[in-house]
Amino acid sequence: MKISKNQFAKMIDHTLIRPDATRGQIVRLCEEAKRYNLRCVCVNPAYVSLAVRLLRETDVKVSSTVGFPYGSTLSEVKAFEAKRCLENGAQEIDMVMNIGALKSKEYGIVKEDIEAVVNLKRSFGSVVVKVIIETGYLTDEEKVMACKLAKKARADFVKTSTGIVGGATVEDVILMRKTVGKSIGVKAAGGIRTLKQVLAMIEAGANRIGTSTAVAIIEDYLRLERVK
Repeated sequence: MKISKNQFAKMIDHTLIRPDATRGQIVRLCEEAKRYNLRCVCVNPAYVSLAVRLLRETDVKVSSTVGFPYGSTLSEVKAFEAKRCLENGAQEIDMVMNIGALKSKEYGIVKEDIEAVVNLKRSFGSVVVKVIIETGYLTDEEKVMACKLAKKARADFVKTSTGIVGGATVEDVILMRKTVGKSIGVKAAGGIRTLKQVLAMIEAGANRIGTSTAVAIIEDYLRLERVK
């Protein structure tokens, strides 16, 4: 697998969504993302304005969480939360699907819940919407259905996990990529802390990686490239 330094960096979402994250930690997150020219920082809604301000003169995007971490928020609340994040300058949204509705086989509710956020593209243009299906709660059959519904609702990505329950696995990424095909993205996130894990996820079909250890991973990648 041959990926340039820039291509590799642009697959990484540098993430800090802990509830105890401080302003200083968000500032450091953004500085690191700028230094390594990463794709995106992912922060909770309260820090979107700060991250946007810090990254204004760069091409690093700002993503925010919606319906996080359980996905059980009302659809109209998810839509409002996403709208406020976009108004504050976010360019990407990582939303948690309605997990309980999926497991109840209420597929119309799941699709409409995703569409409530995706429909904001009508007002905000080139927004990237990633749907977290939370694989740790799902059977393989449910994972396939979740991916199909996200694709049908015109989401841009399906994403493995919030990191609250379980995390990304190679097997799940393979299944998700097989289900959605090449038309939308697959983001692997949750428990990804090493370069070895990242490369395995990319090989399995992920084209975006969410991690809180982006700096260590990038540094390891650069060392690997120097050895070659």
